[in-house]
Amino acid sequence: MTPYSIPPLLTLCWFLGLVLLMVVRPPWSKEKILFTLICVLCCFLYIDILLAFNLKSEKTALLVSRIDHAFIVYLFPLYIHFFHVYLNVSGQKWLIKGAYAMAFVLMCLTPTPLYIQSMHQYRYGFFAKGGPVYPLFGVFGFLATVYALVLVFQAIGKERNHFRKTGYKFVAAGFGMMGILNAFSILPNLGVPIYPPGNFSFLPLTVFYIGLFSHDLLDMGRLIRKGLVYSLLTALLTGVYALITAILGRYLDDRLSGGGNLYLQMVYFLLVAAVFGPLNTGIHKLIDQMFFKGKYDYRRTLKTVSRIITTFRDLNEISDRLMDTLMCAMKLKNCAVFLPAPGRAEFQEYARRGSGLHCRGGMIRKEDSALLRFLLSNPQPVLKSRLLREPDPEIRQEIISGMDDLCAAAILPLSSLGKISGLIVLGEMRSRGVFSKEDADLLETLANQVSLAVENAHSYKAVQAVNENLEHTVTVRTAALQQALEEKEKTQEQLVRSESLAAIGQLVAGTAHELNNPIASATSLIQTVLEDLEQMDRQALPDADLIEDLRFADRELGRAKAIVESLLSLSRQTQTYTEAVDLNTVAEDALRILHNKYKHSGFVIVKELTSDLPVLQGNFANLGQVLLNIFQNAIDAVDEQQGEIILHTGYDGPSRSVTLSCRDNGPGIPEKIRKDIFKPFFTTKPVGRGTGLGLYICHEIVERHGGTLYLEKECEIGTEFTVRLPIPPSNGS
Repeated sequence: MTPYSIPPLLTLCWFLGLVLLMVVRPPWSKEKILFTLICVLCCFLYIDILLAFNLKSEKTALLVSRIDHAFIVYLFPLYIHFFHVYLNVSGQKWLIKGAYAMAFVLMCLTPTPLYIQSMHQYRYGFFAKGGPVYPLFGVFGFLATVYALVLVFQAIGKERNHFRKTGYKFVAAGFGMMGILNAFSILPNLGVPIYPPGNFSFLPLTVFYIGLFSHDLLDMGRLIRKGLVYSLLTALLTGVYALITAILGRYLDDRLSGGGNLYLQMVYFLLVAAVFGPLNTGIHKLIDQMFFKGKYDYRRTLKTVSRIITTFRDLNEISDRLMDTLMCAMKLKNCAVFLPAPGRAEFQEYARRGSGLHCRGGMIRKEDSALLRFLLSNPQPVLKSRLLREPDPEIRQEIISGMDDLCAAAILPLSSLGKISGLIVLGEMRSRGVFSKEDADLLETLANQVSLAVENAHSYKAVQAVNENLEHTVTVRTAALQQALEEKEKTQEQLVRSESLAAIGQLVAGTAHELNNPIASATSLIQTVLEDLEQMDRQALPDADLIEDLRFADRELGRAKAIVESLLSLSRQTQTYTEAVDLNTVAEDALRILHNKYKHSGFVIVKELTSDLPVLQGNFANLGQVLLNIFQNAIDAVDEQQGEIILHTGYDGPSRSVTLSCRDNGPGIPEKIRKDIFKPFFTTKPVGRGTGLGLYICHEIVERHGGTLYLEKECEIGTEFTVRLPIPPSNGS
């Protein structure tokens, strides 16, 4: 093998690698089949060139070249066909059919001198000498290459998707330049003594391989790409080894004789052992670093994230830690988390990181999102780089459009109990790399871990809500229990008061019964004396007013009897009765009884009693007890020298009621105790001077008469109590 064989050998290795890649990477598609056939025909072409460069027989080289070209003529129709399929060019099928027809015609001419006449002998070896028809093959190849490049550049101009546009560029740089180089290989066929440019096709193929590895143009796996690179670099080292062997062999053969062959073999052995072995190992380590170093770190990072997020119970913590780690480990431009909107068939953006301000956020609704419908029907990681190869153009366009709105290069659905519980949106990598199938498998594992963490967070939140509700319920129940205890204490207090009232009532009833007998005896005696004195001559009486005094004493005893009877009525020891009552008379009698108490005091009692006051139906003694208690409280409240008590009676026509008010200029009743003054046993007087039953009994008596007793709120000085009692309709004025 001569050094001139190294370029075609490298190109052959490159094409063999592509064929191997297509064979081991199903499923097959139309574009993959066409691409594989192109690579196979190119392998035939460079096998032909290698044989022609190294064969010694011109006849054999001519036979091999004619056999090889019988297949190679189909290279350019396949070339056109492949770009039509790869770029989704519709129509112009006549062009493809015409190209195949032209190739068929040329195939029929390849065994004849019209196509290949003979072989040129150049310094690098034999090369086919074209016949009269061969230039047609060159022109055909050049036009096919130009046409394919035009299609590619048109697609680049129209394409908006970053991944697909970059893929078009690599295809144009790789296969386009390769087509041009092979088209110019017609020059040696026509007798131009230059090295065939097509032998350097491994250079544009290297560019194509870069796109193949970095952008996964043909949907390869990372492991397959790594193995392919191993094979290609091994082939490259083999070519370099062959080149060095050829140079050393020629050099040593010229300068050594006899034992030169043995010496040359020893040099080969030492060269391989000392240089190529370690070099091959070092290159493999370099490939591992290029292809897997970052990914292995990335995998370990994801495993760490999986352990961390499963320990958190808060959705904010989980989403923040997840996005920060993904952004750092995978060098993403942006990342977002979407969670289901409560009670609606849509997902709302929960958190976002990175430069995705122009991305559509907010809601993803099922009814207007083909992407969401696709995820719900197929809950697996969706990669934009793989969607670009989706055979159905409508589905591909709608889903990719949805991903573009989200600035997403990959979307991971979070599945829980057969439903999607969230979405992780991954943006493009800053290195402009693409997500491969291995990435999808790894991210799917991560998605399962995140789904579990999200489910745990929801469960923890639900438990926490139950605990909070339980604590609230306990607080409410405790407050209710406290209120019940307070009510119980109040009830017990009221019960004690009721028992006290009952005891006092029994005492009052007993006392009233005991007082009835002496009052009755005194009344009977006075009435007897009055009867005797009325029969006597008034002039014979020792005092002219004696009879009037005895009559007043009789009335007072009757009143005392009535009071006793009212006490019996209040204690429910006797039946109540009603009579016609003049409220002015009740007020005058109450003042008369209290006269002895205030006659030596200096305060003033002003009586504003309305004349012709309608009478009402009630118990005279009970109402007297009410006014007596009210007047007594007013007398106790005012100053003995400068006090003033104003009594006023009146009639209220609209309400058909008579009123009596008692206003004093005393210190008044504080606001904070006004609500308690009608409660039994409540008093502000010192111990021994009041029982707290006066106003309570008055309030009960007035309510029994159908009236009201209340404390005026707008009294500026002192205190004013008002008694309002209804009158029967027949007695209205």
